[in-house]
Amino acid sequence: MGLIDALLATYTYLVANFDEFLRLLAEHLALVLVSVALAIVIAIPMGVLATRNERAKSIVMSFGNVSQTVPTLAIIALVFPILGLGFLPALVGLFAYALLPILTNTVAGLENVDESTVEAARGMGMTENQILRQIQLPLAVPVIFAGIRTSAVLNVGTAYLAFFIGGGGLGVWVISGISLFNTPQLLAGAIPGALLAIGLDSLFGLIEGRLSGESMAEQSAAAG
Repeated sequence: MGLIDALLATYTYLVANFDEFLRLLAEHLALVLVSVALAIVIAIPMGVLATRNERAKSIVMSFGNVSQTVPTLAIIALVFPILGLGFLPALVGLFAYALLPILTNTVAGLENVDESTVEAARGMGMTENQILRQIQLPLAVPVIFAGIRTSAVLNVGTAYLAFFIGGGGLGVWVISGISLFNTPQLLAGAIPGALLAIGLDSLFGLIEGRLSGESMAEQSAAAG
């Protein structure tokens, strides 16, 4: 089967099973977005804590490294006896996998803020929390969002593994297509996943640009 024939067959399969495709895409998107959102909520405060205390930094970074080192399927296997099959154990595995890039980038972004800027803010009478909110976090936004974008793209691919524990997503078509030697079904699940990864990366890039622009405007106004 040539490339053009494969793409035409994939399009035909997608049109014939469009309702199922929308359901699988929604499941895949939910797995990615919820896991990344949870990772953001947990990893950024952990990153802030790590920059405030060296002992805490050692513990936090070790936790993040372990979460990234253990394969997602292994994490799923560990939580399976507790959570069973379905969406939730898959979400836990993806959440753990998304933690490290956001955590390490948060630490790097905060630690790379120019110390003279921080000292100047202290000299103006700002508290540590004010410095964090108004100086350090805004300046660290590009680095933090680089970690968020990395996590989102990684989790789009990793979410295909949710198929193995009944978590749904586009992996249902991809892995079934591989098992059945059904190329149209395989491509109908794989191509949207690649486009989804590109789309999420672009979306988070736009959010990063908006937040960076707003923070620069606020700092300019404060300086003025």
